Amino acid sequence: MPTRGAPRTLPHGKIVAGRAVKVGMGHGVRLRERLRYWFDGTMDRGTPALIGWLALASAGLIVVVATSVMLFTDEDTEAHGGWLGVAWMSLLRTLDPGTMGDDTGRPVFLALMLTVTIGGIFIVSALIGVLTAGLNARIEQLRKGRSRLFERGHTIVLGWSEQIFTVIDELVEANQSERRSCVVVLADRDKVSMEEQIRLRVPRTGRTRVICRSGNPLKRADLELVSPDTSKAIMVLPPTDLEADTMVIKTLLVLNNRAWRSPRPHVVAAVQDSDNLAAARLAAGEHGVVIDADDIAVRFIVQSHRQTGLSTVCNELLSFYGSELYIRAEPSLTGVTYGEALHRYELGTPVGLRRTDGQLLLNPPMDTVIGEDDGVIVLAEDDLFIKLATRHPARIVEEALASAEPPDLAPDRTLLIGWNGRVPKIIELLDSFVEPGSALDIAASHRPAADVLGPYENLTVGYKPCRPTSRRSLEALDPGSYQHVLMLSDEGTDAEQADNRTLVTLLHLRDIENRLGDPYSIVTEMNEDSNREVAQVTRADDFIVSSKLISLMLAQLTENRHLHDVLIDLFDPAGSEIYLKPATRYLKSGAEANFATVIEAARRLGETAVGYRLGAERGAPPAYGVHLNPPKAARLRLTEEDHIIVLAEEG
Repeated sequence: MPTRGAPRTLPHGKIVAGRAVKVGMGHGVRLRERLRYWFDGTMDRGTPALIGWLALASAGLIVVVATSVMLFTDEDTEAHGGWLGVAWMSLLRTLDPGTMGDDTGRPVFLALMLTVTIGGIFIVSALIGVLTAGLNARIEQLRKGRSRLFERGHTIVLGWSEQIFTVIDELVEANQSERRSCVVVLADRDKVSMEEQIRLRVPRTGRTRVICRSGNPLKRADLELVSPDTSKAIMVLPPTDLEADTMVIKTLLVLNNRAWRSPRPHVVAAVQDSDNLAAARLAAGEHGVVIDADDIAVRFIVQSHRQTGLSTVCNELLSFYGSELYIRAEPSLTGVTYGEALHRYELGTPVGLRRTDGQLLLNPPMDTVIGEDDGVIVLAEDDLFIKLATRHPARIVEEALASAEPPDLAPDRTLLIGWNGRVPKIIELLDSFVEPGSALDIAASHRPAADVLGPYENLTVGYKPCRPTSRRSLEALDPGSYQHVLMLSDEGTDAEQADNRTLVTLLHLRDIENRLGDPYSIVTEMNEDSNREVAQVTRADDFIVSSKLISLMLAQLTENRHLHDVLIDLFDPAGSEIYLKPATRYLKSGAEANFATVIEAARRLGETAVGYRLGAERGAPPAYGVHLNPPKAARLRLTEEDHIIVLAEEG
């Protein structure tokens, strides 16, 4: 017999006292929670689920109203076609509340139609809100740039910096002859912001579509957004920060370790520090091309300071606007010497050969015989505009040829104003170029380390304290005692601020030079190409924007990776380089001739002429007097102010 107060049990063993009631209530709560959880889950599925619930609510309202009409108003039901007719009427009133204005019938029927109309107002209003919210959400998703790309044969640019605009502009120009092309930018920035900046800086893209995607190139999932498997080339654009090389190397590792389909696109990149070049090339693998931006910048600076105008020539040579380099097989030239081949082209100017074993010969000896499988390196406006002469070549005007005099090789004095991390390399390279007894004075606010000042084989390096923006400090340097003034950009401050200081210093130097009677040349390094046009008022002899030159080189390699060895060899101090030499060394001043005559004059000196620079146009953008690959038969008169652009082994 159970004790008093003990809970009673049913035959099935369930407790029916207070505890049993609690368990039952718990089951009820769990069921409601499960239903609510299921409902919330369907709502989380987005716009389609919301539309489905609204459709279900509309159907339920129509069924209830149609059934009520059939139950309570037989005559009105028969008058409107039975249950299906009333259901159709209810549907129309749900979608268009104004339809009820023409209804007639008994009060019950009209009340039910009013009910379905009011319900329809709420349902349609909710539907419009859901559609609007869903559309806005979709647009916002697209604006985030997270949708996957489906393109083929496109060029991918990974990363973002100020040079992205130069790169895109060059790729657009390179693809002008293509029927359809695409450039895709993947960067960890807002998609809309990137597109707006590109439209502002590169307003004309022609047939090339520029697409932006937001994502981190270091993440494989983000990389898949731009369809790397179907691309033709990938450029890793170095950012402008202290960890630029680290980011480039890691991006190259991500690309190299990815499972690729065949054919695999080639990858091009640049590192800012020469010490990171070996690691970057190892990370890139055999399909990657990595250039040393620091080393190339040093070469540009040293060679440009020795011959003003060189950076302008390099800009023209590396840009897709105008003439660029191509490697092309010409079986019809088999057995012809390189010197003879210089006059065999009606369109295009040969500059060297690529042997079948991969050996490059820029400006080879004129008696070098072209083999059957050799490629000719040609400077031309486009690969479609390379054409051998089908008739007699342009006439050589013998009477216009000048007797070349050996260059005057004498020690010179150079003033280097400013300081950055490239100065030690600049001094080492400059020492290999100059004649023994030459001098270089460093004018900076802080004294360099003792090992920077030498000793060197051909160069004597000194130091003079200076504040570059101070007129009095510059005058104390006695700049008139130097043949060359080289001004470097300050890397310790913001790029724009550094260029602003450079402009002030240039104005002071030019004014001092005018008072002294033009005794020295001025070559300056700048960070932003946009400031170059502003700096033209200073009438400096040349401006070096190394970041732009690197961007141009990357764009060239993106389109043709086989040009890597050609471009590196072209700017290598060993072998033949680009020189601007006085025109009177080749032609008599003022004599009427043509460019074919210039090519012949240079050929007889063992040099390859590729163009000329007019002194009268040296301040006129965008070419600043540079004419590469000019027509060979066009009339030409050159004077002492003009220069011939040649490939030669020494200056």
